[in-house]
Amino acid sequence: MSAAKDAKQDRINLRLKHSAKRALERAASFEGKTVSNFILTSALAHAEKTIHEHEVMSLNSRDSEAFFDALVKPISFNKKLTAAFEEHDQRVTDK
Repeated sequence: MSAAKDAKQDRINLRLKHSAKRALERAASFEGKTVSNFILTSALAHAEKTIHEHEVMSLNSRDSEAFFDALVKPISFNKKLTAAFEEHDQRVTDK
């Protein structure tokens, strides 16, 4: 990938209290980072954690077994469900 394509182009601006800015500057200096780099790495770490919490499902062994059993067992429709599907097919037409 060329350097021109990999260049940083997007920007995020924010307003904050002076005390918040001082805290960020202090924390960044402890880690030897610029404030921008400190904010970016901290925000990305939190974003990845948040995404993981919303996209990954963790189940205990009993629940995972029930989940996979439900996936592999064949579906059996009762009479009411079969009738509902048939009625749906009669009422709904593709356009």
